[in-house]
Amino acid sequence: MPRPTAAQLAYGSATVVVSTIAMLLLSQTSTGIGVAVISAAALALGLLVALTVPIPRRRGRHAARRGGAQAPGAVGAPAGSGGDSAGVSAGRDGSAAGAGASRVPEPRTASADYPVHH
Repeated sequence: MPRPTAAQLAYGSATVVVSTIAMLLLSQTSTGIGVAVISAAALALGLLVALTVPIPRRRGRHAARRGGAQAPGAVGAPAGSGGDSAGVSAGRDGSAAGAGASRVPEPRTASADYPVHH
C-alpha cells in the first residue's frame, strides 16, 4: 500500500476536525455516546476524503516508462545511436524489422536529454 501524500493527510485531517465541530454544534448533543458516534462518523468521513484525493501522476521521463500508452520497445536509445533497444533489431539500413517498421520516434526535448539535478 502506498504512503499517503501530504495533501491526503491535510484534507483528511481538516475534514475530521471541521466535520466533528459542525456535527457537534448542529446536533447539540452532550452525552458521551452522542459524542462518540459523531467522532466515529467524522473519522470515517475524513478517511473517505483522504482516500479519494487524486494522487498526482509522475511526469517527464519516468512517466513514459510507467505508462501503458507506449509499446514495450518504444522507450530506449535515441534515434541514430546505432544500438538495439529493448529487443528491436535493426537491419543494415537502420530500419526496424518486424511489425514496428513504420514507427516514428517521439520528439525529444532538451529537458529529457539533460535532466537538472538539484
